[in-house]
Amino acid sequence: MHLLAVLFCALATLLSATTAVGYQLIDEQSYGFPIHNPFQATIAGSPVELQPQLIGNEQIKQKDYQLRLRPEREQSLPSNFWPVKTLHYRLAKQKKPAPLIFIIAGTGARYDSDKAEYLKKLFYGAGMHVVQISSPTSYDFMAAASHYATPGYSPLDAQELYYVMQTIARKHKNLPVTDWFLTGYSLGGLHAAFISEIDQQQQFFNFKRTLLLNPPVNLYTSVNNLDQMANVELPELYEGHDFYQDVFDKLARYFEKRGHFNFDQAILADFQNSPERFTDAEMAMLIGTMFRFTATDINFTTDLINRRGLIIPTGTRITDGTSLTPYFEIALLCDFSCYIREQLLPFWQNVFQAGELEDLIQQTSLYAVSEHLRTNKNISVMHNQDDFILGAGDLTFLEQVFQDRLILYPYGGHLGNLDYVKNADDILEFFHD
Repeated sequence: MHLLAVLFCALATLLSATTAVGYQLIDEQSYGFPIHNPFQATIAGSPVELQPQLIGNEQIKQKDYQLRLRPEREQSLPSNFWPVKTLHYRLAKQKKPAPLIFIIAGTGARYDSDKAEYLKKLFYGAGMHVVQISSPTSYDFMAAASHYATPGYSPLDAQELYYVMQTIARKHKNLPVTDWFLTGYSLGGLHAAFISEIDQQQQFFNFKRTLLLNPPVNLYTSVNNLDQMANVELPELYEGHDFYQDVFDKLARYFEKRGHFNFDQAILADFQNSPERFTDAEMAMLIGTMFRFTATDINFTTDLINRRGLIIPTGTRITDGTSLTPYFEIALLCDFSCYIREQLLPFWQNVFQAGELEDLIQQTSLYAVSEHLRTNKNISVMHNQDDFILGAGDLTFLEQVFQDRLILYPYGGHLGNLDYVKNADDILEFFHD
């Protein structure tokens, strides 16, 4: 059976899931999100006319700051890594006392990614101070903030994020904060769950509300799903024809007919109604490939910082004039699953005297903090039934653990409906409840 068929079987299973007592399943008929294909929703996002009205950047009092957390890297990293030798973050301040919300970015994303920027505008417009923080899987966090620079072990990633958050809070101790909030999207949602447990123990922030947006449940399942999407079979391509060339050819023919090039969300919807439309397999592969590039960044950066010799030979001197292309080509051969096997698992076993892969999977997933999530009524999760990062049993886990604190939307793929007006209203309602 082709992977695409397997994916759609999984989606069908998710869509037919029965409603557990208490959790909020948004009715398909009343939910107006118009894109019912999970891959297209993930790529396109919400149509502009169905997005909330947001405050403009010119109306936001904001500034990028930096923290010098790993001064030893200033000498050990090549000089052309100077932009990431300090950790940057963004703070948007209100003019009066207000709640402050931390936003944790998703897989490989920096603090200033599009989704973090969208959430900043949403929360700032609702009267909150906002702090945006890069993901521990981003090259800047790995280089400038992480002690081990080997992301993927959620408890350690959360501890490093929590330290960064504490450092930011102390640096801006005169900022009048009335309450502390926390959110994260995708992998950042998983990290937010672990951070919440740490804070419950240390009580530095005492978060009043924590919201997880489309988090993975079993991290290993999610990365395997994404790895497989990057390797979808495309039988319609003839031998020797390149996938990306086929995609570009389709776009070229489409825009030649239109007479101009302008590829935005509205155009994608029109493109998908044209004879040149992307197939589901092509869209799945596009999404998987983007995540594959993220895995490449992680593989390369962690090998460079730790001098493991898996990608860059031991003893190789990297200078401003060194071409990194050969090393990226090697790193590109190793997907997320490969990274876990070759770098994360050996690191985890060595540093923590830990067990086998099955133990790592358990400790890096929401299972590890399930009791905290079950009993802390200030934590909620929003997810989509057709999100392809979920695996068998993941929705049941969310239903049982969160109950009425789970809002489940019928469509949206992976974060494709994050900027839909209904979702925006639900997000703000949770923090204002």
